[in-house]
Order: sequence, then structure tokens, then C-alpha cells
Amino acid sequence: MPVYKAPVRDMKFVLHEVLQAEHLLAQMPGTQEVNAELINSVLEEAGKVAEHLLAPLNRHGDEQGCQFNGGIVTTPDGFKQAYETFSQGGWIGLAGDPEYGGQGMPKTLAVCFEEMMMAANSSLALYAVLSAGASLAIARHASDELKQAYLPKLYEGTWSATMCLTEAHAGTDLGMIKSRAVPQADGSYLLTGTKIFITGGEHDLTENIIHLVLAKLPDAPAGARGISLFLVPKFLPDANGAPGARNAVSCGSIEHKMGMKGSATCVMNFDGAKSFLVGELNKGLACMFTMMNYERLTIGLQGLGLGDASYQTASSYARDRLQGRAATGAVSPDKPADSLLVHADVRRMLLTMRANTEAARALAAYVGTQLDMVYFHPDEQVRSRAAKLVALLTPIAKAAFTDRGFEACVLGQQVLGGHGYVREWGQEQHVRDARIAQIYEGTNGIQALDLMGRKVVFDREGMLDVLVEDVRAFIASEKDGKVAGFVSVLDEALNVLLQTTTCVRDASAGNPNEVGAASVAYLDLMTLILYGFMWARMVSVATRSLDADANSDIDFYRAKIHVGCFYLDKMMPRYKSVAEEIRAGCDVVMTMDAALF
Repeated sequence: MPVYKAPVRDMKFVLHEVLQAEHLLAQMPGTQEVNAELINSVLEEAGKVAEHLLAPLNRHGDEQGCQFNGGIVTTPDGFKQAYETFSQGGWIGLAGDPEYGGQGMPKTLAVCFEEMMMAANSSLALYAVLSAGASLAIARHASDELKQAYLPKLYEGTWSATMCLTEAHAGTDLGMIKSRAVPQADGSYLLTGTKIFITGGEHDLTENIIHLVLAKLPDAPAGARGISLFLVPKFLPDANGAPGARNAVSCGSIEHKMGMKGSATCVMNFDGAKSFLVGELNKGLACMFTMMNYERLTIGLQGLGLGDASYQTASSYARDRLQGRAATGAVSPDKPADSLLVHADVRRMLLTMRANTEAARALAAYVGTQLDMVYFHPDEQVRSRAAKLVALLTPIAKAAFTDRGFEACVLGQQVLGGHGYVREWGQEQHVRDARIAQIYEGTNGIQALDLMGRKVVFDREGMLDVLVEDVRAFIASEKDGKVAGFVSVLDEALNVLLQTTTCVRDASAGNPNEVGAASVAYLDLMTLILYGFMWARMVSVATRSLDADANSDIDFYRAKIHVGCFYLDKMMPRYKSVAEEIRAGCDVVMTMDAALF
């Protein structure tokens, strides 16, 4: 049986040594009290929650799954009790608004916690992260009355929340939705429509479920410009704020899925349900993007977490499994065979998993610091600059973490061979659970198109320029240091990125298809460079720590440098071939007649 170990030591390294997060947080009202001691305390307690509360239910949740009977959804045995314990610990409101009962912790810290949750038990974690994301949207856009009525219950975990976007005929193209909301004399709306693929739409974990639903008024403008956002409770709160009358909301069925079986994926029917406007009329998509962007980063963390869980199982197995002899002669002549770690290809797989996982963890925390600056920094120019970085990096984080996380799950399965294909070691569940992360919250192809189109080719705010400034500042600071080899490659790769960007921008002026044809490869190119940026920073810190010779964690830093060098030599060079792929253009993609497919 696999045993998950929360990567608390590595998270402390990223937050304290690489990003120096406590110094940044000390500069901002709202996060000034989040010092190193508090950060460590939260990480350590979160690790215990992940290891001892969530992880033990993961396999059982997959095997039993959610059950649907007459409109009622029952989660796997143990989920309800675990969710109550989890909620009572204040974890759902960890980053919530303190005015309404949230803990007010920074996103920099929350991303670490969410990674651990997702690694330990993605199905159970989804219920919590959806409530956190919905709470953010309500806190940013809802009326004071709605905030007072719903946020405290959501933060304390006695109520939960969903995000209702998709309809059977309208997935990514939300402008096609048919759900309608009719205004009433008392200021409420009656909402009618059917939504599909609604995570946590019905379950037995909480006493009430709050749905954030996209719909249109009867006279709304066509397309996405006519979408509004509504809050629809399963039970309408009574005069005391407790769940009262049942609203006209019901679950029609749950999906039978490849993975994530402990997470209820529901068809939700709204039959004239009483609802309340969130934000302004016809501005619902902008309001919902507050939640969507939160969830996109969080789903990225699902890929990252599951990839790390797969690595932990695979590396442990490879150390213990005896199979074959080393090419240079027996390493353990007293045993019938050497461990799997003597084989170069096994090491390649493990190092690939680890290099991507640790770079992603650093990048996630880096994005977290930018989000904190957006919300807490007193300087408007700093907030604006950070917002540009967040907008640029969010689609990369979602797609890169989930693509490479899924790859890590498959590689981890491969390391175990046949034992990875059977249930005993849990690797096949990791593969099944990780697969959806590339699809929901906007498919990774959509993330790539968003990056290549809105954030780069058609950008007028200089989003990419802000990132380039950060990378070049690091290169300048380290060009004569002990990681000069890293920064030299990083500098070359950055120049190739800028040349490739200009190539796509110029080509797209004559053929709009160039954007779509380049997008996935461009996101891959950006990821290779961003991971290289993170590794250069981590190796720089690790090298200085070893040189200081004043710590007892020598093996940690030596491993960090080894994995970083593997990334530099074996993975980073791919940026050259990816750039060539992009420069090949769109003709070979778009000119084949549709009838030939």
C-alpha cells in the first residue's frame, strides 16, 4: 500500500529560502503577522491533516465511490466524518476574509496546503476547494447582505458550494447557455435550466449547498455579453440563517467516471429556483472568472500533487525492488539482484518526475506571491504589475502542472511495471484521477489558446514584458556566480522565446490560424523556460547553503543540485525543438481537407 508523505521540508525551502516569503508578507497590510514561525506551523499541521485524515480514505473512496438513489447522493464511508473534522480545523476558510470568519492566510501558503490535499485525496479535497473558490467570488462581487448570510457558513464548512457553468450543448462556449433567470418583484430571480458536470452538486457532507450559476435574463444581450451570475441555495436560509425551505434545485443523476470516484459529478436541474444576483447584470462571466481562475490554479495543484504522490511510491519501490544487475557489474553482490535504481532508464523516469514536480512547486508558490501582492500590497503600481504576471501565469500553471503531473503518474506506473497496473500500489488510481485535471476548469488546449492569444499576441498591457523583466533581473544578478551555466542557458532560451513570440505575432497578422496552431507548443516552450527559471533559483540557493557549511541538511541540498542539473542537461534543451515546431507555422495543420479526417 502506498504511504503519502507531505513534502513539508521542500515547501519550507521554497517559501523561506527561494522566495523569502515572510519578508514579502511582512511588507503588506493584511499579511504582516504571517511570519516564518506561523508559516511552518501551518505547513506542519496541514501535512498531518493530509497524511492522517485525507490519505487513508483515498483508496477506499475510489473503490466505493459516490452512490445515487432517488436524487440523494451518498459519499464514500468516512468522507462525511473526515470533512467535518477538516472543517472544524478551519481549513476551508484558511485564505478566507477574516471579516466573515476566514483565517486570512496568504495564497502563498494556501497553494502549499492545496497541493497536499490534492495529493492525499483529490476527490475529498474538491469539495473543500470549490467552497473556497466560491467564497472568493462572493467576497469580491456579492452584496453585503449575501456576504453576511453565506460566507461565515461556507468558511466554517457547514455549507459548501459549487460552480455551475456547463450545459449539454455549451461547454467552453458559454455564450450558448440556455439557463434563464426571470426577475421578481422582491429583487430575487427564478432560475430555470440544467447544468452538467457539476462537482459536488449534491452530497451528504454539509447541511446546505450553495450553487453559483451562470444564466441569462430573457432580454439579455446575445452571447457571453448577456451572462449574469446567480447564487442559488439548495435550502433557503430562514430568519435565523439556518437552512429553511427546500429550493427548486435537484440532482438528476451522477456521472460514472474514469476516476475521481469519491467526487460526485452531477446533473443539476433548476426548476424556477429562487436565486440572487451576484455582481452586475450581464457581467456574470467576469465575476465567475474570479472563481474560475482560483480553481484553475488549484486544479493545477491537483496535477502537481498527484504527480508527487506517484513519485513517492515509485522512488520507494525502485529502492527496494531487486531486478537485474547494473551495467557496470553487481552493486549488491550479496543479494540475488540489484535494485531498480542501478538502471539508467528507471533513474531517467524518476528524475523526470521529480524535476517537474519540484519546479512546479516553486512556480506555484511564485504565482501565490503575485496573487498576494495583487490583493494586499499598498502600492498600486506593484499591484498592477503583479496582476499582469498572474494573468499570464495562470493558464500556464493549470496546463503545465496537469500535463506534467499526468506524465508523472504514468511514469510512476511504468517504474513499477506490472505492479503499477494493478490496484495494490495505487499507481493506476493516480493515473485515472490525474487525467481529468487536463480537461476540467478549461481544457489545457483552451489554456494554451488563452495564453497565446489574449495574453501574448493580442496583449496590450505588456504581460510577457513583466515576466521577462523578472527573469532578466535574476540572470543579471547571477551571471558571474556559481550557477553561471544555468543562467547562460536560461538567457539563451529567453531570447529564443522572444524571437518565437515575434514570429507568431507577425505570422498571425496574415493568418489568424497561426495563433491556434502555435498555442500548445508555445505553452510548452514557456513552461520549459519557467521551470528552468525556478531551477536556476533553487540551485543557486542550494549551492550557497552548501558553501556556508553551517547546516545539517547537506543531503537535501545535494539532491536539489543534482535534480536541477538533470533538468538543465536533459530536459531544458527541448526548448530548441519546440521553438522549431512553432516556427513551422499552421499550413500543415490547417490545409488538409476536412473530409480526409
